[in-house]
Amino acid sequence: MDRLGIARALREIGRLIALKGDAPFRSRAYERAARALEKLPGEVGPLVAAGELTRLRDIGPRIAAVIGDLHRTGEAAVLTRLRAELPPGVLELAEVPSLSLSRISALHAALGIDSVAALEAACLAGRVRALPGFGAATEARILEGVGERARRGTAVPIHVALEVGEQLLAHLRAWPGTEAAELAGALRRRHESVERVPVVVATGDPEGARARFLRFPTIEAAVPAHGAALTARLVGGVEAELRTASRTEYAVVLNEATGSEAHRRRLLALAVERGLVLQERQLRSGPRTVRVDDEAGLYGHLGLAWIPPELREDLGEVEAALAGELPADLVAADDVRGLVHCHTRYSDGRNTVEEMARAAEALGMDYITITDHSPTASYAGGLTLDRLRRQWDEIARVQESVRVTILRGTESDILADGSLDYPDAVLEQLDVIVASIHTRHKMDSDQMTRRLVRAMRLPYFKVWGHALGRLVGRRPPIECRLEEVLDAAAASRVAVEVNGDPRRLDMPPEGVRAARARGVPFVISTDAHSVAELRNLRHGVDAARRGWVRRGEVLNVLPAEGFRRAVRPAG
Repeated sequence: MDRLGIARALREIGRLIALKGDAPFRSRAYERAARALEKLPGEVGPLVAAGELTRLRDIGPRIAAVIGDLHRTGEAAVLTRLRAELPPGVLELAEVPSLSLSRISALHAALGIDSVAALEAACLAGRVRALPGFGAATEARILEGVGERARRGTAVPIHVALEVGEQLLAHLRAWPGTEAAELAGALRRRHESVERVPVVVATGDPEGARARFLRFPTIEAAVPAHGAALTARLVGGVEAELRTASRTEYAVVLNEATGSEAHRRRLLALAVERGLVLQERQLRSGPRTVRVDDEAGLYGHLGLAWIPPELREDLGEVEAALAGELPADLVAADDVRGLVHCHTRYSDGRNTVEEMARAAEALGMDYITITDHSPTASYAGGLTLDRLRRQWDEIARVQESVRVTILRGTESDILADGSLDYPDAVLEQLDVIVASIHTRHKMDSDQMTRRLVRAMRLPYFKVWGHALGRLVGRRPPIECRLEEVLDAAAASRVAVEVNGDPRRLDMPPEGVRAARARGVPFVISTDAHSVAELRNLRHGVDAARRGWVRRGEVLNVLPAEGFRRAVRPAG
């Protein structure tokens, strides 16, 4: 088995371990080892023969032995055992939202279901509802999940696509023939999930660029081209796409490849209004080609200020640019001074208070909020009052040894009646309250709206955490009358979180814009459950920019004491 085949097998082992619910670190170890092999510039055979696999980062002796077996025989005992212990087709079936391992096992045992196609057929035939513990409502939810999976298609989450895209960019920029290179498409506009990873390269040697592209280590095969682009399938099913341009064509080609189509149509119409033609990789005035050095120059020739890629959706950005009203101060990652909404081992985080604080300090932050779960979230290790006070003591001890300011808080559940999940006498002692819904997501719109409006009107300042409770591609947003809830938030001194966890990215851009229209402030959070996830901040910033959020509208661009005053629960 070659290195890419071995990487696929390692990733399968990791996913099967995760589905079984075994120790998460084991699943992550196999995933990291798979990535290490995918990035390997050569084949794995010489390393296996020399016994040097453990010299690679993220490959220890146990996984090295598995890699050796896979390379020599195409099989590994751990993979064989996991496949035998779990139902056939479990990885595919687990992609259906809300379909747990126990339900997958029951469906296989009773109906022999081993694929999504077989599952859909059984639901349509009414056979699933007849099984003990299922019923008509569950069958309908499963069918809805099958449809949702189909609608997702081959789209991959933004954080996965960005990691691949940045590696591909580095690979192309390291080639001497590359004069400039940038990501494009929905990925450059930072959509929550994308169909492919497009990149545009300026070069005088397009054939050399294509050859370089096809030498990217994780490419499995070239696929039929999308127009003039060269497309290849990468490990894991992600598609990458290369467009080349001369240096003089580059800005126009990059702009076209970035989109969106609606934004691009507006630019074409503007060009016509100004007696210009924007097509065939050029901007022309009659027979003369207009020199365009960069995208800012292209927009300038059209009478527009530079429009950041995240705004290019034809949602008023062209009109704002024409009127000179386009925000020039969209929030940027460098503006943020504090990491908000961070979990530790006290609840469901993987690192200690001190480890999280030192990581925030290493990232150059002024402060970090420790906001572990409240008691109702028992499934996530929610803190009783005794454990909360022990955490306060630990925060005080750690604060003596670190520069970064540690603010003590909670992610308090918004209970079914709209109340918060600690007594007022406790809430008023905190620095920050993130108030979130974690249960009863399926309330109808009236019930959910009443629940949220009551929570917003409570006297203590709060940050409305992952507001709509969605999981991107996995769980739809809650049903509520959002404008009514935002009106209550605006009247009650509440901030809305833009959650940077790439599985959530909640509030979505349209909700962010609705909150901005009411003057509601924002907190850009990490929702970090580990040191590594503190870097979720970048995704939160991208999501905020898609909602047109400006620097001055974000509370955690303030220094520590200013932020503490702005979010203190009393008042």
